[in-house]
Formats: sequence, C-alpha cells, structure tokens
Amino acid sequence: MFLMSPSPTRDLSVMSGLAGISARSTTAAGFRWNFFATGRVHGSKVNCPIDARRRTPKLARLEAVLFVADEPLPIKRLVQLATLADVEEAQQLIDLLNLAYDASGSTFRVERIATGLRLLTRREVVFWLDKLHQRQAAHKLTPPMLETLAIVAYRQPLTRADLEAVRGVQSSEMLKQLLERELVRIAGEDDSLGRPFLYETTRKFLELYGLQSLDDLPMADRLRRPRNSISEEMTSAA
Repeated sequence: MFLMSPSPTRDLSVMSGLAGISARSTTAAGFRWNFFATGRVHGSKVNCPIDARRRTPKLARLEAVLFVADEPLPIKRLVQLATLADVEEAQQLIDLLNLAYDASGSTFRVERIATGLRLLTRREVVFWLDKLHQRQAAHKLTPPMLETLAIVAYRQPLTRADLEAVRGVQSSEMLKQLLERELVRIAGEDDSLGRPFLYETTRKFLELYGLQSLDDLPMADRLRRPRNSISEEMTSAA
C-alpha cells in the first residue's frame, strides 16, 4: 500500500482538499545501510552514535519489524514484536532511526500513520515507485469520487441527502464505489425521518493519505464540522 501525507502549507477548499495532499511517502522496498549521524534527537534522551551503521540488537529488531510490516503498527505492538522494555524505549529508538535516516539523506523515515507507525519512503521517490507498483491505476479516484470523498471527510458523519445537498447531484453510485474501496463506511443511522444511513471515512482512508487523524486534513480547523455542533444536532434530532 502507498501512503500520502499532508503538506505543511494548506490552502484548499473542501472540494479539492484531498486532491491537494501531496504524495510524500510509500512503503519501503529496501535499505541503504551506510548511515552516519552525530548529535542528540530533539526532545529525546537518546544520543545518536557516531557511526549509526552499528545497530544494537534492539534497534535492529525494531527496524526489521518496521521493514516487513504491511500495515501501521501501534507502538505497544512494536514493543512486543521487537522485545523492547517499554513504549518510551521504543520511541527513543524510533527517534534514533529517524535521526540516522535524516543525517544520511536516506529516502526512508518512520512516520505515524492513523493509529500506528510505519516505515515509509519520502515524496521525492514516489514518481519512480508509482511506475514499479502501478499505484496510480490501483488507487486512482475519478473527480466525482474524489469530490464525494472530500465532502464525507470534512462533513462526517453525514447522510446521503446531506452529501447530495453539497454536490448538487445524485451520489449513491459514488458512495457505493467508495464503500467497495473501503474508504467510506456506514457509521450508523440518523435520527431523522426514515433513519437514513450515516457515512464516515475509514482507517484505510487515513492510511492511504498518510494522516494521523482527521485533524491533519488541509484546513481542517476551518472546513470540518465542529464536534460540539455534531453533538447538538444529534441532541436536537432526538
């Protein structure tokens, strides 16, 4: 699976928010082991060795687990798989790996995606990896699908009627395709007449676009529905 991450600079509308997220990273296909790094990890108690090619057994285990994982792993799961002492030690080792990768100009980094951590490649090499893995064909969304997904992402949870009120066109087929791709799911039923389904995005959506949470969406503070307004709407409907 290929993942994307939000750009630090965000100036997008709700219709084009997802389209504006630049591809930053993809799953790793190998390592370059010639890492040299010196200094201290920012915000961490870990000091990076002068020659970071020398992996301690714990660091090597952690790196190997991240390398072979086919999905983001929660940090507690990493502690178990790499046989580490605790979450704090795991985070320190992750910081050490990222410092080594950055210092060497490596194409790899460990990033937090959805509810876990994953070893990714940087955006600079996405173009060539797309050719290798045919990513564009596998994950390409049509403009109507992307528009529908963006509205769901920013306005969730919402009914089909809410979606169609924004798009101005019938959207059942777009929702069906997004459901089949597991980017959208049914979140429950609305309390309005007929109890229509409510739709929301999935964890796969976060993983695909390299988001830790919905708050990482471009201009999320301006375009997303405030949580308190959602609660008020549900209370008034009840």
